[in-house]
Amino acid sequence: MKTKKIPLIVTSVFVILALALGACAQPATDELVVGMELAYPPFETTDENGDPSGISVEMAYALGEYLGRPVRIENMAFSGLIPALSTGKIDLILSSMTITEERAQTVNFSDPYAKAQLSLLVYKDSPVQSFDDLKAEGRKLAVKTGTTGYLFALEHLPEENIVAFDKETACVLEVTQGRADAFIYDALTIYRNAQENPDTARAAFTPFQEEYEYWGMALNKEDTELLEQVNAWLAEYQAAGKMSELGDKYLGEVKAVFDAQGLPFFFDID
Repeated sequence: MKTKKIPLIVTSVFVILALALGACAQPATDELVVGMELAYPPFETTDENGDPSGISVEMAYALGEYLGRPVRIENMAFSGLIPALSTGKIDLILSSMTITEERAQTVNFSDPYAKAQLSLLVYKDSPVQSFDDLKAEGRKLAVKTGTTGYLFALEHLPEENIVAFDKETACVLEVTQGRADAFIYDALTIYRNAQENPDTARAAFTPFQEEYEYWGMALNKEDTELLEQVNAWLAEYQAAGKMSELGDKYLGEVKAVFDAQGLPFFFDID
C-alpha cells in the first residue's frame, strides 16, 4: 500500500501551528506592578535620566528577583496609591507608607521594614518651638494630604490652623515664605528641607508622638499569597543585612545626625 505524501505547504502549516501552540503553552511572565510616588528622596525618586531610583526602588527590584517576576514601577500621587491598589491597577504599594489602623481596613500590610517619627520644619521668624505651640490662635501648620502628619494634625489641632496641600514642595514653600509657621512630616524630610533652606527655616525634632510610626508594603486584601511571599522575602532581606546596606548607601550622613539628636534610625525596628 502506498503512503500518501502530504504536500510541503500543508506540512509547513502544521509546523507553524505546532510552534505557535507550544509558545502559547509556555506560562507568561507575571509582571509585578509596584506603586510609589517618586517624590521622596532618597526612598522614592528619579535619577538624572528620569528613571525610578532610591531605597524603595532597589527593594522593589530585589523583591521582583526573589519572586521571579519583572518589576514595573508606577509613579502616582500618594493619595491615589490605595485606590489604585483596590482597583487592581497595581499589585502592591512600596512608598514609605505608614501602617495605620485606618489604612489596614482597606489594605493588608506587610511586616514593618522601617520606622519614623513626625517632626516640624519651622519658619525662621515663627515663635513655634513645639507642636503644642501650633494650637494657639492664628498659627498655621502646612500638611500634605493623605499623610500621617495630616491625620495627626486633624486630630490635635483646630481645623482653622491647618492648611493642606497635595505636594511636599508646596508645604515647604508655605513655610520658607512665611505663610505657615510649620510643616509636619517625618524627621528625614524635615532634616533635608532644613538643610536646603538654612536662611528661612529650621528643624524641630522634639518628639511629640507617643509611639513610633512603622512603614510597610500595602497589598490587596484578597492577595494573601503575595503577602506571605513578601513577608518571607522581607525576613530574608533584613536577616542578610540588606536594609542596613541601603541605609549606609543612601543615608550615611543622616544617620550620624539622627544619632547625635537621639533620634531612632529608619531601619532600627527591633
